[in-house]
Amino acid sequence: DTDFMSTSYWLDRSANSKLKKFDVVIVGAGISGLSTAFWLEQEDPQLKIVVIEKHRLGFGATGRNAGFVTCGSVEHFNRLIGKHGRDEALEIWRFAETNLKLLEEHIVRGPGTHSPTDLLFEKKGSYSLAAAIPEYEELQKVAQTMSELKIPVQVYNEKDLHKAVGTEGFCGGIRYMDDAAIHPQRLLEKIKSRLKNTILLEGTEVSSYASTGTGTRIVKTDAGPIEASMIVYALNGFSADLNPHFKDKIYPTRGQILMMEKVDRFMDGPCYANSYLDYFRQLPTGELLIGGFRQLEKTTEVGFSDHTTEVIQNALHDFVKKHLPRFKDKKVTHRWGGVMGFSADGQPMVGSLPNDNHVFFLGGYTGHGMGLAFHTAKATVDMIYGREIPRWLSAKRF
Repeated sequence: DTDFMSTSYWLDRSANSKLKKFDVVIVGAGISGLSTAFWLEQEDPQLKIVVIEKHRLGFGATGRNAGFVTCGSVEHFNRLIGKHGRDEALEIWRFAETNLKLLEEHIVRGPGTHSPTDLLFEKKGSYSLAAAIPEYEELQKVAQTMSELKIPVQVYNEKDLHKAVGTEGFCGGIRYMDDAAIHPQRLLEKIKSRLKNTILLEGTEVSSYASTGTGTRIVKTDAGPIEASMIVYALNGFSADLNPHFKDKIYPTRGQILMMEKVDRFMDGPCYANSYLDYFRQLPTGELLIGGFRQLEKTTEVGFSDHTTEVIQNALHDFVKKHLPRFKDKKVTHRWGGVMGFSADGQPMVGSLPNDNHVFFLGGYTGHGMGLAFHTAKATVDMIYGREIPRWLSAKRF
């Protein structure tokens, strides 16, 4: 069979490698892949699972995001209602709330390496900020709707908002009370520490697979072939790079972030500034992280490259100097990009390939992977074992 694997002949280690056998091959060692392995082990501790990663643990979006474990901004809820109606919008929102509850119960406060403090875990809610009065009025209307639906929100005027998060130039905002933030890479390491019967193969690239005709599949990698009865693609933004089925379903989309050196803690929780399409948080250790502004280069912030650009990095820094003056004289310590998976309709998807119902996939979080992936992985395992999953989550909607 033909594939488009980008492996040098000189680096290919497969020629003399013996066939390895597992029950399940998971491709991708981000939060999707490791969470799927975790839920499969909960279902059947005897399964032999291998997670294959082209680079290293968390090298993709998991190790490059802002660490927001959120349902999204209040403005995001408004868009959900516009697209799905109140009932389904609430169902989608509750799915993300459950994601955080499951993470807390099974991982954050569970046994293993890293305590909640080590994970920089804080559950202080998240803020949606309004830069102008019409935006503030709109946020207040959405907050009223959320309150009617028993979603806990609190409205902040300009003075109270400044006191809570230290911003300048915002006339008010809304706080959704049940969001959290975390160190995403340490979270991933803790999930890994909970796996009992799963092997991680780092620095190994998958190119394709072929059915054997006897109910198993041979996965072709640059470290040799692997046989398994089931495959799970957990590649999110990189899904279409491995299989063309995803080209019109999950689009690789770059996001950029910068980090600034620490000041004394003053920000009460992570923030969304929707009119700027950016987001920021102050870590418990004092550093500022800010990302966004992809709309400034929307046509080029696509594809599989994780490089940064001068236009967006300057916009992020200018925002800090204008709206977060306590950081205006601090140095930038890190700049990075990451590749997200934006789905065709904005919601994640779980399914199996049309031509092989033993090759499963999950992804398409549209910038909210930390807030959705753990629960989406559980839904993937539910589907594998024949249980029903939400209509809006199923890839059959396409």
